[in-house]
Amino acid sequence: MRIIIPMAGMGKRMRPHTLTVPKPLIPIAGKPIVQRLVEDIAKVCHEPIEEVAFIIGHFGEAVENDLKAIASKIGAKGTIVYQEEALGTAHAIMCAKDSLEGKVVVAFADTLFKADFQLDTNADGTIWVQRVEDPRAFGVVKLNDSGEITDFVEKPQEFVSDMAIIGIYYFRDGAYLRSELQYLLDNNIMDKGEYQLTNALENMKNKGTRFIPAVISEWLDCGNKNATVYTNQRYLEYIKNEQGLVAATAKVVNSVVIPPVYIGENVVIENSVVGPHASIGNSSILTNSIVSNSIVQENTSIKNGNITNSMLGNFVSYERSQSDLSLGDYNTLLE
Repeated sequence: MRIIIPMAGMGKRMRPHTLTVPKPLIPIAGKPIVQRLVEDIAKVCHEPIEEVAFIIGHFGEAVENDLKAIASKIGAKGTIVYQEEALGTAHAIMCAKDSLEGKVVVAFADTLFKADFQLDTNADGTIWVQRVEDPRAFGVVKLNDSGEITDFVEKPQEFVSDMAIIGIYYFRDGAYLRSELQYLLDNNIMDKGEYQLTNALENMKNKGTRFIPAVISEWLDCGNKNATVYTNQRYLEYIKNEQGLVAATAKVVNSVVIPPVYIGENVVIENSVVGPHASIGNSSILTNSIVSNSIVQENTSIKNGNITNSMLGNFVSYERSQSDLSLGDYNTLLE
């Protein structure tokens, strides 16, 4: 089993947090988004993962090493490939064409999920979906009476299905997917100026590939600040009974911690209230502050703050009153 993760986008909707790191490396409950994605896919696959191929821009050696380490934590080889131009989903996947062999999961790295199923790896292909109240903003799938996918419909303005495609796909034959993607590129088959995975899926279906849906129980978006803070909240609820959410090296003095929270290594919390739904990164310091429903990354100092629904980056210094914040790395904001 291989996992292919396209993540070359610039993450403009997440600025300023993506000025120094790609969006998939922003932490959710103490782990990067992409690490949580990889681990959750591995859980539902119930098969050893041989390789994780990360399709990225030129983010630098440190980011590449972090990604390889994420793969190694699930016992897989981490492969780095580059997408030089943003030419669509099919083009992005083909950047990792050497990894399109055997069983493959393709997962776009701005989505997390909660699932209670075991992936049927004997199926030709599986499209992961969630039922949504208003499908007009999504790509959806239609099913026949046997539960197989008959149509892929992009943003239907009249109701055809409420099963939205979340951006994760399983293929039993990666080489077959590669050949269909190559066909699009060779014949310059584009939709709205880009090479689209859905065109390849449609071609495969018309040739007899049987796609089935896998319905997840919750779909979590990390597309902007508010969505990412909400995803952090939901993830802390998922894992609230796990051990080690508060590091043994954290120092909590004259303070109240309201679970669920994540508190990293060497964090110092003095005369403060933290939680619920707060994630505090390694070596951050909170003094005389209240922090709830927020993500605070590493080496950040908060004094006399009362913050909620906020994201603070790395090496931030903040000393102010109540706010809804989105501060990138190395910012200083004082009264």
